[in-house]
Amino acid sequence: PFGCLGLLLLFVFVDPKALWAVEFDVIVEGAGFSRSHSVASFECPQSIWDPELDQGGSVLPVQFGLDGRLHFLVESLDAGETRRFRLRNRTGAPKSHKGIWVERKGDNFRFELNGEPLVQYQGGEGVLPRGEIDPVFRRGGYLHPVWSPSGLIVSDDYPENHLHHHGIWNSWTKTEFDGRSPNFWETGHKKGTVEFRAVDHVWSGAVFGGIQSRHRFVDLTLSDPVIVLNESWELKVYAIKNLDLPYRVFDLSITQECATGKPLKLPQYRYGGLGFRGHQDWDGAENANFLTGFGESDRIKGHATRAPWCHIGGRIGDQLTGLAIFCHPKNFRAPQPMRIHPNEPFFCYAPAQLGEWEIRPGEPYRSRYRFVVFDGSPKKEALDLLWLDYSEPIKVSIMKAD
Repeated sequence: PFGCLGLLLLFVFVDPKALWAVEFDVIVEGAGFSRSHSVASFECPQSIWDPELDQGGSVLPVQFGLDGRLHFLVESLDAGETRRFRLRNRTGAPKSHKGIWVERKGDNFRFELNGEPLVQYQGGEGVLPRGEIDPVFRRGGYLHPVWSPSGLIVSDDYPENHLHHHGIWNSWTKTEFDGRSPNFWETGHKKGTVEFRAVDHVWSGAVFGGIQSRHRFVDLTLSDPVIVLNESWELKVYAIKNLDLPYRVFDLSITQECATGKPLKLPQYRYGGLGFRGHQDWDGAENANFLTGFGESDRIKGHATRAPWCHIGGRIGDQLTGLAIFCHPKNFRAPQPMRIHPNEPFFCYAPAQLGEWEIRPGEPYRSRYRFVVFDGSPKKEALDLLWLDYSEPIKVSIMKAD
């Protein structure tokens, strides 16, 4: 928060002991529902540059985000409960808090919690898993593998019946651009693709690890390809350790901007947007289980409905596992309509199901999603509470301590 000159002036004109001794009360307020391992953040006062957050003598992990806000995790908060923490500058040796560690291997970034893998960001195009796959399908800029708490991989990549499916990815299928029809989703048609460009920031942390990356949507219908959209991702993976019901949580924020002075039109279509491909053992009409936020478990009936979250899972060996995808309430056309495949482990939030729309120059398209990964069967009541915690972030206020 301070530049070197500002910090020097403070020590010249202010008693350093008084400056270090300043403390604040941080108050968190519950809503009409209980919370568990809730993500909280607030604007940190400039007089706090080496923060320590105390809860009754126990020091909590805290972390500055790229937005300058201070983040921490509230382990539990009952409905209507208010809790107070004490914020100060640390005076002793830093406490050791194990959190999210990001391990880089080339263009791949693996997120780990206590040595256990959670999710991996695939940056560059990488190596095709099977020699018979046409190189036209090679791409980067997606998440795979995604691991459950027991270490099972719940996502799939380059499945034989849909080689253009890649773990968790984002793309558009039916489009119109400058009189042409590029297809950025079905790369085998050779009409479009999504290219990885760069990773701008990557960090580990006691509260969360993250990555910021850039991709671009390329129209291949011309001999001289045209960049249509520039896309940025921000992934945050949280150090949530819930021993009663182990689960993993990560957030994905996506921003798309026109790369030219022309819009990308998106006609009405049944899929295109944020996609997830589940484990190969879930392939087949009877092998994947779906549950929407409105309690629909019939995948045929659930298709083309709108729900704030959807869980997809199945058995891998003898273990039942899966993940839930939350659609942020501020997303365009939220709750977005869903594409649920009738016999494959595929899910997509598809805003174009509700009719034609477009991404216009100077008007960035932003979307946010949360992923909750856990073993066992989905419990609607528990997922509803986690959804509420995501859609209504915990309220935090701060005041100077007496």
